[in-house]
Amino acid sequence: MAFQITPSKISPIIHNPIINITLIVLLLPLFYLFGSFSTIAITSTTVSTSTTTNTTPNCTSTQRISKDAKTEPIDSQNLDFSTHHHSSKSIIVHRTHHESIEFCPKNFTNYCPCQDINRVKYISKERFFHRERHCPLSDNEKLRCLVPQPKRYRNPFPWPKSRDMAWYHNVPSKKLTVVKKSQNWVRLEGDYLIFPGGGTSFPKGVQAYLKFINKVLPLKSGRIRTALDIGCGVASFGAALLDYKIITMSVAPMDIHEAQVQFALERGLPAMLDGLYLLEIDRVLRPGGYWVLSGPPIGWRISYKSWERTPEDLENEQMTLEDLARRMCWKKIAEKGPIAVWQKPTNHIHCRQNLKTWKSLYFCKDNEPDYAWYRKMEPCITPLPDVTNIKHTAGGTLEKWPKRLNVVPPRVTSSSIKGVTSRTFNEDNRLWKRRVQHYGKVLVSLFHGGYRNIMDMNAYFGGFAAALSPYPVWVMNVVPYDSMNSTLGIIYERGMIGTYMNWCEAFSTYPRTYDLIHAHGIFSMYMNKCEIVDILIEMYRIVRPDGAVIVRDNVDILVKLKDLMGNLGWQPKLSHTERGPLDTEKVLFVDNSHTTS
Repeated sequence: MAFQITPSKISPIIHNPIINITLIVLLLPLFYLFGSFSTIAITSTTVSTSTTTNTTPNCTSTQRISKDAKTEPIDSQNLDFSTHHHSSKSIIVHRTHHESIEFCPKNFTNYCPCQDINRVKYISKERFFHRERHCPLSDNEKLRCLVPQPKRYRNPFPWPKSRDMAWYHNVPSKKLTVVKKSQNWVRLEGDYLIFPGGGTSFPKGVQAYLKFINKVLPLKSGRIRTALDIGCGVASFGAALLDYKIITMSVAPMDIHEAQVQFALERGLPAMLDGLYLLEIDRVLRPGGYWVLSGPPIGWRISYKSWERTPEDLENEQMTLEDLARRMCWKKIAEKGPIAVWQKPTNHIHCRQNLKTWKSLYFCKDNEPDYAWYRKMEPCITPLPDVTNIKHTAGGTLEKWPKRLNVVPPRVTSSSIKGVTSRTFNEDNRLWKRRVQHYGKVLVSLFHGGYRNIMDMNAYFGGFAAALSPYPVWVMNVVPYDSMNSTLGIIYERGMIGTYMNWCEAFSTYPRTYDLIHAHGIFSMYMNKCEIVDILIEMYRIVRPDGAVIVRDNVDILVKLKDLMGNLGWQPKLSHTERGPLDTEKVLFVDNSHTTS
C-alpha cells in the first residue's frame, strides 16, 4: 500500500508535530481500519484551526414524521415463514413489532454518532484523545431515531459523472468553496458542487501531481494497487489514482475541514473519518511499500514564507522526521519539488541488527499485529514475518494487479490463519460468484450501474467484493473485530480495501453514503451482544434513501428482522437463496429505489 500525507496546518500547541504525534503513546491504534501490511501511503499535512459545531438535541424529544412508502415487487416471491419454521436460533427484540421508529429532528441530518462534536467537547484533549472514536455507550445515549435527509435532497449522479460533480443540497456545506477557493478544491455553481481536481499539495492540478509522482514510483506497473490518502481534502487524489487502477482509502481526522469525507463519498470514492501516526503508518505499510510526504516540512526552502514558519524551525522538523524514518529502517528514495518518498524494507534482517546498535526504538512484542481494533498504540516497530534470505520479501510476494485478486494470497498459503486453506479460499470465491449472480436477478440494476458505493458488513475473504469486480462499483469490506478469524489482511493482499468494526457501535461515516449494504450472518453473530434494532437503525443511517439492503441469514432471524424493517418504513421481500427452498438460509431484499421518486 502507498501512503500520501498532504499538508495541513499544525495546531499551535504542537511545536514538533511529527514527533509529538508519532512517539507519544496514544490510547488507540488509529488504523484499526486496517490489519498490518497494506502498499502506498500518501500523507499531507494540511492547516486548519476551526471546527464546525452543530447542536444535537436528544433523540427522545423527536416528533413522529409520517412516511408514505409506495413499492413495486422486486421479486416474484415474498415468502412467509412466520409460523412454519423454527430453529435453535432466536433473536432478542425489546421493541414491539408494530412500533414505528420516529425521525430525528432536522438538525440530525449529518449525525455521526462516534464523531459527535457535542460529545467531543467533554473529552480530554490530552494526547489528542478527543480525536478518536467516542461512541454512545448506554441505551440512553444511543440514537433511537431515523436520521432525516436534507431538504431538497436528490439521488447522486451516476458514476463516473459523480467523480466530477455532486448536488449541493445533498452536502450543503459552502465552507470549503470559500476557504480553499485559491486551491481549487471545490466550486459551487448554482445547484452543483464541481470538483476541478485542485488541492493544497497540487496547485497545478492532481493530474500534473500524479505525473510527477509517477516519475518516482511505478504507478502503472500493477505492483501498487492499494493506497491510503491521509489528510485527503475532497479525495481528488484518490479519484485520479483510479486512472492508474489504484484504489485509495481517503482518510480525514474527524473532518477538521467541514464535510471533506462526505464530499468524497458523495463522489463515489472510498473514505472514512479517522486519523493516523507515523509508527502506525509503518505497521500498515506492506513490506517494500512507499510513504509519500507532501507539505510541511518538505519543500521548506521555497515555501516557508507562505507557511508562516521560520526556515530554522522547518529545517529542524525535517531533520527530526528524517531521523525517525531512519530509525524505523525506512530508506529515503527521492525528494523532488513538493514531495519526499521513503520505502519500507522488504524484510527486517538488517533492521534487527541496526536496532541493537541504535538502542532507540524496539520491536513490538505483540504476536498479533493484525488485531488492531481499540488496541493501545505503542512506540515500537511492528516486526515483519521472518525470512531466511535478505532478498526475500517478508510475508510473501504478491502478484501484480489484477491477477492478485483471485490467486491464493500469501496469508493463506503460509497457513497463518487457523482453518484457512487454499481449498477453502477457492471454494469461497466460487460460492460468492454464484450468490452475486442470484442477487443480480433480484436487484436488476446491480450489474447496470445502479450502485456505486457498496458495504459488505461481514466480508470474510472479500469474496462478495471480488465477484463484483467486473462492475463499476467499489466495496468497503468490513471484518467484525470479534470474528473467529482476522481476515482483513487477506482482503488487502487481494488488492481490495476494508476495515475492522464492532457492529454494536456506529460506523465512521456520514449518513446516506452507501448505495447498497450487504449483511451475511451479521444478525446471527450479534443477536446476543447488543440490540438488533440499533444495528438496523445504523444501516438506515448509512444507506442512501434510494439504496438497497441485502440480508442473508437463518430463516427464523429474517422473519423477525422483516417485521423490524417495516418499523423503519422499509418494505423487505423474503426470498430463497440460490440453493432453493430446502436451504435454511434465506435472503431479505430491500429495494428503496421503488419507494423514492
